[in-house]
Amino acid sequence: MSNPNPTAPRAPMLSTAEALATLLAAATPLTDTESVATLDALGRVLGADVESPLDVPPMDTSAMDGYAVRVADLLHGERRLPVSQRIPAGHPAAPLAAGTAARIFTGATVPPGADAVVMQEQTEANGDAVDILHTPKAGEWITAQGADIRRGSVILPVGTRLTPQALGLAASVGCARLAVTRRTKVAVFFTGDELTMPGEPLKPGAIYNSNRFTLRGLLERLGCDVTDYGIVPDSLAATRDTLRAAAREHDVILTSGGVSVGDEDHVKPAVEAEGRLALWQIAMKPGKPLAFGAVRRDGERDDDRDSARGEAHFIGLPGNPVSSFVTFLLFVRPFLLRLSGVRDVAPRALSLRADFEQSKGDRRNEFLRARINAAGGLDLFPNQSSAVLTSTVWGDGLIDNPPQHVISAGETVRFLPFSELLA
Repeated sequence: MSNPNPTAPRAPMLSTAEALATLLAAATPLTDTESVATLDALGRVLGADVESPLDVPPMDTSAMDGYAVRVADLLHGERRLPVSQRIPAGHPAAPLAAGTAARIFTGATVPPGADAVVMQEQTEANGDAVDILHTPKAGEWITAQGADIRRGSVILPVGTRLTPQALGLAASVGCARLAVTRRTKVAVFFTGDELTMPGEPLKPGAIYNSNRFTLRGLLERLGCDVTDYGIVPDSLAATRDTLRAAAREHDVILTSGGVSVGDEDHVKPAVEAEGRLALWQIAMKPGKPLAFGAVRRDGERDDDRDSARGEAHFIGLPGNPVSSFVTFLLFVRPFLLRLSGVRDVAPRALSLRADFEQSKGDRRNEFLRARINAAGGLDLFPNQSSAVLTSTVWGDGLIDNPPQHVISAGETVRFLPFSELLA
C-alpha cells in the first residue's frame, strides 16, 4: 500500500541482526519448572544443572577382554601365570594374588592389586595358566575410576536442550528424573475470509491455508504446548475476542498475515486495542514485514504491562507461505528457545561452495533456498518467489546472502541447513 503521508520520511528498515537482537532482549526466560521422567524428557530444556552423584566409571574397569596382571610380576622374565579368578562385567573382583593373572572381560572391575590388562590377542591360554606375550605398561587397557565423569561435576548445565545423547548421559549417572522448564504455551490463529481448509470445496478467490499446517508443525517440533484457534473471521470484534482468549493462558500469540493497513486487515488495530504493537520493516527477502508486541491479560493494570504476568507476547508473520516459514525459522524459533531458557539459540552455519551464479544482488539480505549436490556444492532453486512453497521442500537450507552481493560460481557462501533451523 502507498505511504499515507508521502512527505513523511520512511522509517529505515531494520537489519536481520537488529530485529533478532530486539526480539531476544524481550524474551525473558520462563522460570517455572517441572520434574519429568528422564525417559520422557527428549527435547525439553533443563531448568537446573545436572550434577553427577558418582564417578563414571565408578571403579577401575577393563577396556579389553584379556588378563589383569601385576606389571612387576612380568619384569623378571616370568611369562606363565596361573589364572586365579575369572571376572565378567557386573561381578565383584577379589584382590589379585601376586604372581597370578585374572581372566577379565570388557567393562569388568579391575581387581585390587592389578595395574594393567593384557589383551587376549597378546596371550596364549595354557590349561589353568596363561602365557603373557607382551609386557604392558602400568595402566594399560584400564579405564580409571572417574575417567569420564567426576562426582559432583556438572554434566549438563541449565538451559541445555535435551538430545537423545544428553538423556543417555543423565541416565549414566543414575538420574531417573530431570527438572525442566515448563513447555512454552503458544496460541496460533489465522485471519482471512479467503482461507479454506483442505477437504473443503475451494470457492472462487479462496486458497488453502497451508500456513496453518506449517506453523503448527514448526511449533510442535519445538516442543511448544500449542492451542490452535483456527481461522478467525475477518472482523475487528472476532479478532479482539480471539486475542483476549489467547492472552489469558498463553505466553505467545502467533499469527500470519493481516497486519497491514487494508480495510480487511484487522489484526493490527485489534492488537493495538488489546495491547501494543510495533510494525517492523526488515531488510530481508523473503519476509520483509514483521509485527511484534504484546496483548494484555484480563484484569491487569496498565502499569503492569511490562511484566510477564501482565502480557502475552505477540508476533505477526507475513502471509506469504515462504516468508512465513523463513521468518519463523530466523526470528520465532530463537525467540521461543530463549523463552524456554536456551542460551545459545544461533544455528550453526556451514561454509559451502556455490555451484551457480546470481548476477544481480538485492538491496536486502536475501535468504535463498538451495540444496547440497553430490559434489558438495550448492544448487539454487530456480524460482525464489515468496509464494513458492515447493522450494522449502526441495531445498536443504538457506543461503544467507548479504545486501547488494552478487554470487559467483565457485564462491564460498554462508549456508544455514534446515537440519539446524528445524532442530
